[in-house]
Amino acid sequence: LVMLGAALNLSGLFEIGASAQGLGSALVGQGRILGSLLTGALAVVVAAPCTAPFMGPALGFALTQPPGVALAVFASLAAGFAAPYTAIALTPALTRRLPKPGAWMDGLKKFLAFPMYGAAAWLLWVLSQQTGPLGLARLLAAAVALAFCAWLFGVGQRRRASGAGGLCTSLGAAAGLALSIALVSFGPFEPATAAGVQVTPAGTLVSTPYSPERLAALRAARTPVLVNFTAAWCVTCQVNERVAFSSAEVGAAMKRTGAVYMVADWTNRDPAIAKALAAEGRIGVPLYLYYSPGAARPIVLPQLLTPGMLTAVLAGQSNG
Repeated sequence: LVMLGAALNLSGLFEIGASAQGLGSALVGQGRILGSLLTGALAVVVAAPCTAPFMGPALGFALTQPPGVALAVFASLAAGFAAPYTAIALTPALTRRLPKPGAWMDGLKKFLAFPMYGAAAWLLWVLSQQTGPLGLARLLAAAVALAFCAWLFGVGQRRRASGAGGLCTSLGAAAGLALSIALVSFGPFEPATAAGVQVTPAGTLVSTPYSPERLAALRAARTPVLVNFTAAWCVTCQVNERVAFSSAEVGAAMKRTGAVYMVADWTNRDPAIAKALAAEGRIGVPLYLYYSPGAARPIVLPQLLTPGMLTAVLAGQSNG
């Protein structure tokens, strides 16, 4: 919903920070340190909507992390915002290299809305993998409510600018925002499937769900095992599964060596998978491990895979 709201703002449905630009000009004219400080804060407010395609994912990540990590993210964003101003202040000649303001700025802003729409669509797909049709329906309803809220808010802004007042539209916008939040807040999102129950095909490979007990039994039987720690929201994981794991070459190598393909699906988190990741010094996916018969430790494969890498590992272990 944050991504969608930023996209609607970039598309011009409503504006954020426009009224602060005049105040910023007045503060600059004062020539005081306080004026410079407040101007920097206003610059963040005014520029934030235009930087949403790049800053939105960082903000979404920060809001889900512990305080220390969140503060580090916000400090990095602050340093990034300040860097251009600092460079120009130290080297005024750089101002000649800046593009002249014009209508192209509005066009660029509207163009940057589409990466945000794409991010919102991808996150919607991820949620559908995690929660199934009910969670998808709730979020779609919330998205419609949020879009209606944004439209009403924009109508109110335009009415106030023309002197007609916008109290009713502002109240409607607040009601729409409250409805969109309520739709995703009340009632838990239930996982689409119980973790570790479903056996699913992955391209030419047939997978078995990960469990420590199953892995230990296969290793005790001296069966080679290829473990794929993955998640629906992991872009790298999805690319590897379509490029490497889905190839006929890898499927033939797995059959030839008798290896078992085990999938540790971390889409909805799982304590057993988290423990296995921690044992390898990892805090997230992707992670690819190959357990050869009799080996004390698994082979850790690169995070970016090719069919040749997988077949080479399988062939090398079968020959060894």
